[in-house]
Order: sequence, then structure tokens, then C-alpha cells
Amino acid sequence: MVKAKGHTAVRPVPVRERARPEVRRARARSVFARLYQGTAACLDRTIGWHRLPTPLGLLVLLGLRDTMRRQNLFDTEVQPATNRPPLRPYTPEDRTARTADGTHNDPADPRMGMAGARFGRNIPIEATFPETPPQILSPNPREISRRLLTRTELIPATSVNALVSPWLQFMIRDWFSHGPSPKDEPWQIPLAADDPWPAPPMTVLRSRPDPTMPPGARPPTWASTETHWWDASQIYGSGPEVQRQLRTGQDGKLRVTPEGLQWLPDDPAIDPTQVPGFWAGLLMMHTLFTHEHNAICDRLRAEHPTWGDAELFQRARLINAALIAKIHTVEWTPAVISHPTTKVGLRANWWGLAGERVHRMLGRIGRGDLISGIPGSRTRLDGVPFALTEEFVAVYRMHPLVPDDFRIRSLADDHELATITLRDLAGPHAADAVQRHGIENLLYSFGTMHPGLVTLHNFPRFLQEFHRPDGHLQDLAATDILRTRELGVPRYNEFRRLLRLAPAKTFLQLTGDPATAREIEEIYQGDIEQVDLMIGMYAERRPQGFAFSDTAFRIFLLMATRRLNADRFLSEFYRPEVYTREGLAWVADNTMTSVLLRHYPNLRPALAGVPNAFMPWSHVADTTVP
Repeated sequence: MVKAKGHTAVRPVPVRERARPEVRRARARSVFARLYQGTAACLDRTIGWHRLPTPLGLLVLLGLRDTMRRQNLFDTEVQPATNRPPLRPYTPEDRTARTADGTHNDPADPRMGMAGARFGRNIPIEATFPETPPQILSPNPREISRRLLTRTELIPATSVNALVSPWLQFMIRDWFSHGPSPKDEPWQIPLAADDPWPAPPMTVLRSRPDPTMPPGARPPTWASTETHWWDASQIYGSGPEVQRQLRTGQDGKLRVTPEGLQWLPDDPAIDPTQVPGFWAGLLMMHTLFTHEHNAICDRLRAEHPTWGDAELFQRARLINAALIAKIHTVEWTPAVISHPTTKVGLRANWWGLAGERVHRMLGRIGRGDLISGIPGSRTRLDGVPFALTEEFVAVYRMHPLVPDDFRIRSLADDHELATITLRDLAGPHAADAVQRHGIENLLYSFGTMHPGLVTLHNFPRFLQEFHRPDGHLQDLAATDILRTRELGVPRYNEFRRLLRLAPAKTFLQLTGDPATAREIEEIYQGDIEQVDLMIGMYAERRPQGFAFSDTAFRIFLLMATRRLNADRFLSEFYRPEVYTREGLAWVADNTMTSVLLRHYPNLRPALAGVPNAFMPWSHVADTTVP
């Protein structure tokens, strides 16, 4: 520095010394975070999070999640767009009520998560090019279905009951849908000479193109017809017209049939029974939480007698959706991935590491989500607008959970009423099946039987020859394989690399079973890199207590918290002014068991002593006192 006349020269202060205290603290936190995340990744690679003591395993999972928040969230809305869905005007009511189409959840980005918004990605967009012929048909999806997925007898997941499968579908109907497939130019799959498929070649309808993506754009994107938020749209619909038809117009309530089932619209365009995949299990879940909505309305009306129909409906919807999210977070997911570490971690997502007891005694401790849980904490997006992702869709392809055969038993005395198949419970006649057998008997039957394990040779045989309501015959196993390739989700090894997981070097390393390894190697002609994501996930060895793969769990680790963190109604707006005090108490005090018993009290003997409604129930004959 040049010394000015009459002044003493001043030594320049290095940038690091000029930094404000908060900047220095942020840098220190950044260094610590990188060190922590690197250590977590190292322990996971060398030992495995699931082999560590629970406290250490939990710390590793937290580090892995933070790394994925930085490196595995990608915004597809930055790509070119045309014909975007219209944005409804903002109203003052939108501040404290969910909109029908998911708009205005984030005031700064009112389109975020709306119905019609694009799926995001958990892998770099440049790595998401969809496969094209001939690669997309290699190996043949139908041959994979027949040789690697066909179920000869159910391989059960014995730690849970069969309600886990309709519950999962109940959730999926809320989270995402690619919409109806166009009928023109379907994929054509060649068939082997001994294939019994009735109409060769097999045709698979293509995914609906994203209406906002300019023609020929690479890579393409896809849009969800449902809202991306955890807002119970499977009950309430994703548009105002559907909501209008579902509501009674009095006391905020939803319509039910005289038989006590969820009311189903007569309009074929919105009739859920006409959507492929509708069945009795799904109708039971819809009916249960339609009744729950109406019970919440009764509770709110007792406390707020001046509230009108619209106010009661909107508040009850918020409470019901939050209760569903809580049940999925602290009951369903810990049941299907019942590892000691994940059970603690998942409950911490809702209650925080301090636990439910401390939360009830002291309320929230700070605004962060680690100590007191996500509900009521700051909303966080981690720099990327919220959207469910194509990778999230891919890892939720869990059709092996569904049994083929159902022994319907009497709740009164456990005697067998009928043995029926999945086909008897599916499609437009699902309501007839529920009325014929009785919803309490069906709930009891599902609660006392096991679902399938998400593994090879365990795909429901009736879904391999699935008669859709529109008349199209479909092998859903082959479709799942083809769909993942079509939507640009990489195959198994590359998928793991993009999540910083070690790829399988050999087929035996993948599965651990020599006979299964030979089967997969033959289908994929010795090329481990060609193994499909779904096949790899079904084949790999699972952590203790898991009904599905550790690879799939990595996406859940990221997205399970993100679905709560990013939604202001499940984060910073989760407070009495929005939900009411009685609404927050309703969510805190209720479980899947209490919901079942509120509406079907005769289930009490079967649920007595069962700690989680998704675990096997007691047979009523076993509870009878001589």
C-alpha cells in the first residue's frame, strides 16, 4: 500500500480477518458439515449404517441425508415450458387453507407442487435420457416378468399385515400420477414361442407426454396430474369441481353412501373405479378416512358453532391430511422397515430426537427440526423447488406387497367366509365385494394375513394378466420394467453410482444366492450393468427388518423428510392459528388403531395388545375366554 503524505500506512487486512463473525461461524459450520458428511459416507461404505449401534447408525443416516439434500435434488422446471397449467388467483383464504389444485402453498412460488407441475429428479438431469429402441426392449420385459418375477407361492413379509399394501396404494394415489396413457403408438413387446399371452405381440401404452414440454426437447420431462403435496388429494381431489361433487355442502362433510362407503362420482371422467388399480383394499382406506374427515368436522363444529361449511371443510382437511402423514411417518414406514435405527429416525421426523413425551410436556424446543421434529419447524427447500421425483416413483413400484389369494374371515368368530382372489376384489365391482363381505370382516381379514415380501419371484400373478377397466390387458410386471426405462431412470448399477453407493461387481455380489445370481445372469447375458433398477432392488440383500431394499430406502431417506419440510402446512404453519388447538391435539392423540376403532369398534378384540395397526392382528378365536 502506498504511504500517503502525513498518514501512517495501514496493512491490508486479509479477507478472512475482515469477515463478519456470522460469516466465520458459517464457514466453520460448513467445514464441520463436510467433515461430518464425509465420515458418515465412509462408515456407510465400509460397515453399513444398519450394522452400527443405533445412536451411531442414526448419526450416519443424518449425514447421508444432508449429503443427498445438497447433491440429489434437481429442478426440472428450469427447462423450457409451454402451455403451463393456469394459475388460479390468490385469495386471502389461501394463507391458512390448502387450495384444491395445490397452488399457493409457497407464496413466493405459487405454482410449486400444483397439479400439472413436473416431476423433479434425484439424479442429474443430463443423466435422465429415456431409453429408446432397441435398448428399451432389452432384455425383453415380458421375459423378465415370466422368469424373474412370477410368483408360484406367496413369499410373505411376516412382520407386517396385509393392510400395508392398500395403505401404500392409498398414499400413492395422493402423491403422483402420470395421467392416462395415449392409445396410439404403444410399445410392442415380442413374445417367446411358448408364451401363453392371448394377443401377441404384447402392447404397453406409453406414458403421457408432458403437455408443458416443447416437442422434441431433450431430455423430456413428465408432469403429475395430482398435486405434489401431502394433502390427501386421493380423498379430496386435485381440482375444485371434484371437491364440489364430493362434498355434502353441510357442516364441512364429505358424502358417503347409505351403506357407509365412500361416495363414488357418477361421472366416468372422475370415477375412481375406472382408474386402473382400483380395488376393495383401496376403497376401504378411502372410506375409513372419509369417515375420519366427517368425525373431525363434528369435533370442530362443537368447538366453533359459528363456522360455516367452507371453514369446517378446510380445517378438517388440514387435520385429516396431517394425521395421514403422521400415520405413514411413525406407523406404516417403521412397520415395513422395522430396523431399530430407522424406527427411531422415523419417529424423530415427527416428534424430534427429544421424543414424544418431551414434546408433549415442553412443546417445541427451538425452530429447527432435529430436537422437536419437522411439524412446526421452519419450512426448508434446500435451494430447489419442491416436487416429487421420477426416482421416487420408481422405487415405490412395490406390487409384490399385494397377495393373490384372500381368505375372508368372520370378525365374530374367525371362521372362514370365503377364499377369493385379487381379481374378485378389483375394478368397478370393488364396492360390491366390500358390501358382500362386509368392511369389518375385510379389515379383520387383511389385518390377520401377511403381504408379500418385495423380492424376486413374488409378483402377483393376477397383475401379470391384469384386466384393466378400459379393456386393455396388461402384464404389470413387464410394464413396471418398461416404464422405468421409458422415464429415464438409470439401471441399477448406474442408479447406485449416482447416489454414491457401490455398484454390484458380480451377480453373486448383488444377490448373495448362487441360484438367483445364475437366473439373473442368464437373463442379462452376463452384463451386470444392464440389470434393471427394479430387478436389482428386488434381488439385493435387505437390512434387518426391511420388507424392501436399502437402495430404495436411500430415496426415502431424502424424500420422506422433504415432503414434510417443504410443505408450509406441515412445517411452519403447523400451529394452532391454522389447525386450531383441538386439531393439533387430534393429530397428536390419534393413531391408525384409534381411527379404526372410532369407526369400526367391533375390531377392538383383534387389535387388543397390537402395538402398531400394520403389524399382525390377533385372531378373535385366540382372544375368546373359555
